[in-house]
Amino acid sequence: MKYGFDNEKYLKIQSEHIKERIATFGDKLYMEFGGKLFDDYHASRVLPGFQPDSKLQMLMQLKDDVEIVIVISAVDIQKNKIRQDLGITYDMDVLRLRDEFMDRDLSVNSVVITHFNGQASAEAYRKRLENMGIRVYYHHTIEGYPNNVALIDSEEGFGKNDYVETTRPLVVVTAPGPGSGKMAVCLSQLYQENKRGIKAGYAKFETFPVWSLPLNHPVNIAYEAATADLEDVNMIDPFHLEAYGKMAVNYNRDIEIFPVMNVLFDDIYGDTPYKSPTDMGVNMIGPCICDDDVCCEAALQEIIRRYYTALCSFAEGKASESEVNKLALLMKKARITTADRKCTVAAKERLEKSGLATTAIELPDGTILTGETSSLLGPSAALLLNALKHLAGIAHNVKLIPQTMIEPIQKTKVTYLHGHNPRLHTDEVLVAISMMSLIDENCKLALDQLPNLAGAQVHSTVMLSEVDRKTFKKLGIDLTCDPVRKIKKRPL
Repeated sequence: MKYGFDNEKYLKIQSEHIKERIATFGDKLYMEFGGKLFDDYHASRVLPGFQPDSKLQMLMQLKDDVEIVIVISAVDIQKNKIRQDLGITYDMDVLRLRDEFMDRDLSVNSVVITHFNGQASAEAYRKRLENMGIRVYYHHTIEGYPNNVALIDSEEGFGKNDYVETTRPLVVVTAPGPGSGKMAVCLSQLYQENKRGIKAGYAKFETFPVWSLPLNHPVNIAYEAATADLEDVNMIDPFHLEAYGKMAVNYNRDIEIFPVMNVLFDDIYGDTPYKSPTDMGVNMIGPCICDDDVCCEAALQEIIRRYYTALCSFAEGKASESEVNKLALLMKKARITTADRKCTVAAKERLEKSGLATTAIELPDGTILTGETSSLLGPSAALLLNALKHLAGIAHNVKLIPQTMIEPIQKTKVTYLHGHNPRLHTDEVLVAISMMSLIDENCKLALDQLPNLAGAQVHSTVMLSEVDRKTFKKLGIDLTCDPVRKIKKRPL
């Protein structure tokens, strides 16, 4: 794997930059944390070398000065909103985040329920958390937010919110996902702190877009691709350009809200500390890119993957046509097509020859392998076996799992579990190899190669089952699929 990002440098200069920002304001800094803290796999894909938990590791360097506030919207509680990458509801993810922080000896202050308007589900959730010994606060819906500044900046606006008591100089405000109300919590706290004579500041920590890269840099286009469902748009920050005469990239929501925030800052402080929305950020990603070509290529591949994900989501009724169209436009902007994904080309070429559902993998060393469906194995299971044999140096014609072992598994699936597909999935193949590894040296060698699949790229000409998708994800394999449910057999 080629690295394009210096993670060690990032941990060092990012924590130093945050310390400088804390000192700027005096007593306390409220830092809105966007994106994912523990598992930022998007960043690790587009910035090879960036570790998925880099932001968490950076916080660990400041842990004596940090306390964390987790935010969740009462609307999301009521809707049972799900975090798609983990398949759990936002209210469950709050508890997961809290456990993750506390396991790392980071101080978790409390949970703030935002957009509260008397929802019974939010009240029940608060009682549940308090029974667990967790402090919970309500922040209310403010009519006309964020434009009704006169109401917001008053005792009937921010003044009605519960005051979150904090004791450390850096308060990290995070949430399970976007739209939770992190920024409003930070601003409300600034209002409340100012009333109590405490000097507190605000900063924003968003990994993307990278303000110091060009607007149409592949890394920034990949961010637009990742947020196509939110309709975020990267823009040149006009306030930064006017104040400093320099180009800086931000996104539409921050640029649109900045004039309002400036008025709020002015009302709270009597002055505004920032000249542009870019000024509010503390992100030091740009200076840590050590190989721009590597990051560009990785970002272009991410855009293609996002396009395929949207196509499949649309086929399943989980995405809009506008989302698909936006991703298609972003691909044109980046001057790429699906043919720029090598495993996609290989899978389609084998499909043309066999007429069967096929898969292809590009291993981290660039090797391309393919697999297809059979009476015993699904296309992804066949591909996985081929890849493990290749990595272990086992001849292709060697059968790792004897047919006499596969057939009883198929009988159990169909006869006893009433399944419709007798073919083995990837997880079932791995279980079979694990059992065989006790008596078969080839299976043991193949099993030992599983860690070497991390970073591999796979394409399937059919949409795979949830089981197969999850297996590939756990192995660190990036998967794309054609939005096709089944390949029709060609007539003889």
